[in-house]
Amino acid sequence: MRWFVCMLATAILALSPQDAGAQRGGKWVVSWTGSAHGPYPVGNPSAQPDQRFAFPSAQAGANDQTFRLIVHPDIWGRQARLRLSNVFGTKPVTFDGVFVGLQMGGPALVKGTNRPVTFGGKESVTVPPGGSAWSDPVALTFVRNPAAADLAGRKLAVSFHVNGESGPMTWHAKALTTSYVTVPGAGAKGKSEDETAFPYSTSAWLFLDAVEMMASADSFAIVAFGDSITDGTASTMNGDDRWPDVLSRRLHAIHGNRVAVVNAGIGGNQIAGPAPRRRLGPDLARRNQRFQQERQRRAGDGAGWHERGGRPHSRPSAGHPHHRRHGRLGARLLERRARYCQARLSTVFS
Repeated sequence: MRWFVCMLATAILALSPQDAGAQRGGKWVVSWTGSAHGPYPVGNPSAQPDQRFAFPSAQAGANDQTFRLIVHPDIWGRQARLRLSNVFGTKPVTFDGVFVGLQMGGPALVKGTNRPVTFGGKESVTVPPGGSAWSDPVALTFVRNPAAADLAGRKLAVSFHVNGESGPMTWHAKALTTSYVTVPGAGAKGKSEDETAFPYSTSAWLFLDAVEMMASADSFAIVAFGDSITDGTASTMNGDDRWPDVLSRRLHAIHGNRVAVVNAGIGGNQIAGPAPRRRLGPDLARRNQRFQQERQRRAGDGAGWHERGGRPHSRPSAGHPHHRRHGRLGARLLERRARYCQARLSTVFS
């Protein structure tokens, strides 16, 4: 049973591809992720406020609004980059007014920490339906020492403006972290460091699904796969006490800022098989398949990490060979991940 949970929840993954912006002797390491599993409001949110005021129509989505999403990077770096996703959208979404800063409390930021973010040198990016976009590296000027104790537990505020109507919004329902949003029609407010423009709150992450940090060359990431147990059901709102958070604290005590543990859990997810009515997101077998394909595609410049975008595959008919293979695939995946977890975690904890 111990290794069954390990297979479901933990994969030690290679780091994301490097680029010309990488510092000498460093590399990009995923520091936070919120796996997209469907369009709002499909999912299992926890402690979610009434969203009808912020988003009167799920089909229309966000309308000329600014989001200020609060995330907890598991490691810090002097540079960061982020990914915006429209993987479950039905129309192109234009994002502009993107900023990152250090949260002070609520939607307010520590003065002087809010930094503009660009995409290919431009202040805006249009993401097609089914797609995603990585930002350029942005300097986090408030990070003088990534391993400093005063950064432990601190959170990053990622602000971005949706230009016009977004249509169905790609999201992760069970964030268990309070984020903030302006009223519809408020315009671009991400540059503001105070809280007055953000009257509405949400306990979900929308559009944003990954943050990476520039880390030392010997850094690595652990990605926790799983369903609601990994995602944090029954954990404390804003408490960061899911089991991957506990694992992170144990590993940081040993390895410091060299290891990142990120949570890719999706409540209602499953290993394999045809999608039942209540399953959320692509199944683990398909997510793992996309990860392996990404590793192969990026083998020349560094293997990618979990789920770099893309739509779930269309569901095959009941008699399709894909369905007959699911049982064997799940068994092989279980055995392989169990052996891998046992060998790799024994090294990590030694």
